[in-house]
Amino acid sequence: MKRKKERFRIIEERNNVIEPSKPNYHTIKGNWNSFFGNPNPLTVELACGRGEYTVNLAKLFPDRNFIGVDLKGDRIWKGSTWALEQNLTNVAFLRTQILFIESFFGKSEIDELWITFPDPRPRKRDIKRRLTSPRFLNFYKNLLNPAGYLRLKTDNTVLFDYTLEVLNERTDIADLAYTHNLYQSDLQAECYDIKTRYEEEFTAKGESIKYLRFRFT
Repeated sequence: MKRKKERFRIIEERNNVIEPSKPNYHTIKGNWNSFFGNPNPLTVELACGRGEYTVNLAKLFPDRNFIGVDLKGDRIWKGSTWALEQNLTNVAFLRTQILFIESFFGKSEIDELWITFPDPRPRKRDIKRRLTSPRFLNFYKNLLNPAGYLRLKTDNTVLFDYTLEVLNERTDIADLAYTHNLYQSDLQAECYDIKTRYEEEFTAKGESIKYLRFRFT
């Protein structure tokens, strides 16, 4: 508990973390270009955890800006620490529930969305809380640039198949591509060989990694 409290105190003082205690938490919507000091494209990782994808993508693409979104402050502490240690000025972390994502991004303000190993919410009563349920997809459609992709990586077959069913029921999905075994697919190159802690753990247990991406029309 003491370690968590100390990490919460640290991220409260960091400029690369936006959280409820800071004034820009309430004013950042539509102003990410000003926050980063440039008009570069914006990539957002939802349920970012420790932010492996956010940080490593930022290293690969210095001409883009990256934001990891998660509610857990101790996880954000880790990602923000990595970013600072590597002098990455194109990285930020937003501490909030994804349910409120429309409060922090304007229409078409996001150029690319990643959802990496989210909680699969296996119980039927929690289906609407899955990050690829229809109501969340409607959020993303409003925030994502029509030319940009939404990308999902997961080990969970139930969540992945559910997502495909939801997408197939919609009439506003374009350029859908997917695989149930990423490491045996041509789509692997789109993931830049970045692996989260969860991906490494699941792979070690013999789970295949699923991946899909699409655009909204």
